[in-house]
Formats: sequence, structure tokens, C-alpha cells
Amino acid sequence: MSGDHHHHDDHDHDHHHHGSVTHSHLPSDPALRVKAMETLLTQKGLVDPAALDALIDAYKNRIGPQNGAKVVARAWSDPAFRTALMADATKAIDAMGFTGLQGEHMVAVENTDETHNVVVCTLCSCYPWSVLGIPPVWYKSEAYRSRVVIDPRGVLREFGVDIPETKQVKVWDSTAEIRYLVIPQRPQGAEGFSEEQLAALVTRDSMVGTGLAKQPGA
Repeated sequence: MSGDHHHHDDHDHDHHHHGSVTHSHLPSDPALRVKAMETLLTQKGLVDPAALDALIDAYKNRIGPQNGAKVVARAWSDPAFRTALMADATKAIDAMGFTGLQGEHMVAVENTDETHNVVVCTLCSCYPWSVLGIPPVWYKSEAYRSRVVIDPRGVLREFGVDIPETKQVKVWDSTAEIRYLVIPQRPQGAEGFSEEQLAALVTRDSMVGTGLAKQPGA
């Protein structure tokens, strides 16, 4: 999907620099408030700690980002699915059974030799839980949210991804209505791989755009 109200090229913004992304952390105060609220609700019998832990574990380790990796692997290996995914990601992902929390309205954007895509939520932390799991701390940080729209190449270098000047960088801003899934480029040397083998090459960061797919044998 394209449209100037959804994505930003890497030269269209004039914001302030807010420090390093990879070394930024959320303030401790919000975490303490959340912990205090969890403790209070547990004491009042309104929250089952075991159920809460199970929910967090599911989204962190079992639901995502494994689901997203399976979507990418199928797009790499099945041209018909790739076409359907690019045309209507919500429908294609739903057909794989991965529609869920914050993944109801999905758009797939594909990395190519000419374009690298990266996703952010500049207002808060909108993120497709059903395909990528729980968002990492850096995705929610002010440093990432403010800097990636004005200096995407610099931010990506901090993640170890060096995008050449000859390649365009597009920054896609997730909203409450639309969330994005980056389809990374399939690495060379993975010809003949099964979907399961391909999925093992797909990382969470590569589906946000702050990383690349792993090389076979790496």
C-alpha cells in the first residue's frame, strides 16, 4: 500500500534528535506503576498471575514472531500467496489463521533491491501482536519513534543495518487502524528450502525493518 499519509521517505521530516535508539530505555516510573497496579489487582483477586504470565508467554514466545515468520516464508516460496498478501494482507494472514489482537487490519510492504521499508508508531506503540508478538522496548521508546522518521539510515546503522544511498528508505507509520508487516528480502543460498527452513531465517527485526533475514548457515 502506498500513500503519503502512511509512509515517509527518509528526507521529509524536521524533528529533534533524541539520543541513541539501541541504548535507550523506557523510564523506570511507568514500569513501577504497572507493577504496583498488577500487585494491587492480584491482591484484590481481580487478576490471576498465572493467567497473566501465560498470556505474556504466548505472545512473546509462541504466537509471535513465529507467526509472522511463517507468513514471510510462504510469501517467499508461494508466488500466488505473495500476490494475495500484497493485495490484501489482512485477508491473506487471516487465511493462515493468524488474525488476532492488534492484527485486524494489516498491510504488507516488501523490501526490494530498490527499497527498504521500516515501521514505526510515532504516536504510541501500535504493533501487530498476532504476527510479531509483544513489541520490544526500543519500538516503544521516544528515541526510536522520533528519530527513525528523520534519520532512518542512521537509526538502522545502530541496529547493524547499513542501507546504501542508492536504495530508498520508506518509513511506515502504524496507526490504530493500520499495522504493517515488512517482507524482508529472501537471502541468497536458501534455494530449495522448505517453508519451515525459510521461516527459521526470518527474525522479528527483519519484519519491522530494523534487521535483515538471517543468512543460511549463520
